[in-house]
Amino acid sequence: EPKNVKQALKDPKWLEAMKQEYSALLKNNTWTLVQLPPNRNAIGCKWVFRIKENFDGSVNKYKAILVAKGFLQQPGFDFNETFSPVIKPVTIRLILTLAISNHWDIHQLDVNNAFLNGSLNETVYMQQPPGFEVHDSTLVCKLNKALYGLKQVPRQWFERLQYTLLQFGFKASKCDPSLFTYHRQSNIVYLIVYVDDIIIIGNSFQFTQQLINQLNSIFSLKQLGKLDYFLGIEVRHL
Repeated sequence: EPKNVKQALKDPKWLEAMKQEYSALLKNNTWTLVQLPPNRNAIGCKWVFRIKENFDGSVNKYKAILVAKGFLQQPGFDFNETFSPVIKPVTIRLILTLAISNHWDIHQLDVNNAFLNGSLNETVYMQQPPGFEVHDSTLVCKLNKALYGLKQVPRQWFERLQYTLLQFGFKASKCDPSLFTYHRQSNIVYLIVYVDDIIIIGNSFQFTQQLINQLNSIFSLKQLGKLDYFLGIEVRHL
């Protein structure tokens, strides 16, 4: 993994990863280039590089992520609420046990660029991404969408996902806000959320897949196949 942007820009593999991330951000209308208003600060941003490995240790993907320097944000100006619920381990064990005992399929999903789906309630200005500055260096990015690194991003993403699930007919658990249940007619579905990872189980494969397709029409999902391990819990299918 490169130690800095200069190294990454010289390596074709990492340069391509950066271009893909940058293009995705532009396509998502993540920011608008503007002049920085008086008495406002533009926070910095940086590239984070990660090699995603396969189970056998081989390279699966070179990933470059643009991260805002959220530690420079000022409370009351460019962020307010930051709390986002985290799934309880006991909830995970309960849902997985229920699925395995009833021989229900376990669908493991990953939301691509999950945090970019959140909307910002505050006005945030950010410096242009290193290595991708436009000719006018006086311009800054006025963020239209959430971005990794911002303090409020996990909360904004969870609220967006929660709103969508409630529209689909799910109900949030009173015991664990990261657990959503769907009971209608003969269909039963349980959905748990951990940041950008989603586990869905249900008594009808066809109906569960239909819900996944609906979610995928709103968020870009990646189906990860058979679940063997999740947050420290090993899953053995009977």
